[in-house]
Amino acid sequence: MALNLSNLKPAPGSKRRAKTIGRGGKRGSYSGRGMKGQKARSGGKSGLKRLGLRQLMERTHKLRGFQSLVKKPAIVSLSIINKNFQNDDTVSPASLAAKKIIPSAQNRAKVLSDGQLNIKIKLADCLASAAAAEKIKKAGGEILLPVAKEKTVKKTAPATQ
Repeated sequence: MALNLSNLKPAPGSKRRAKTIGRGGKRGSYSGRGMKGQKARSGGKSGLKRLGLRQLMERTHKLRGFQSLVKKPAIVSLSIINKNFQNDDTVSPASLAAKKIIPSAQNRAKVLSDGQLNIKIKLADCLASAAAAEKIKKAGGEILLPVAKEKTVKKTAPATQ
């Protein structure tokens, strides 16, 4: 049976029923609620109060640094392309991922100018630094950039006076 959200259950014995207290009976004069305080009253939220912003900030983890939501392109050097590709090959994120140079074809790839390039290649759908682009063109290769989608510009009505 496949595991999915509709058939998930907690491990046996991991969930325990909440202890029912505060109903009188054989628990003494305080009925298992201890003495005074918010937890002893009816409607008390088990000791949790509304936190102000200061307490909330004090309780949050202080993580250092910034992590962008935009994925950075995978870095590929010209020397790696020189070793793994033949003359007149097309270098694209799909071909780089197929040769396991980058982890996935979904992320972009950027070619940097580390090393020498002795073969003629076509660079398609990849970013390239200015120095890398110069070395590719010097070796007789070409850079095919992805076709940019046309931006739709809202036409505004002329202002009336």
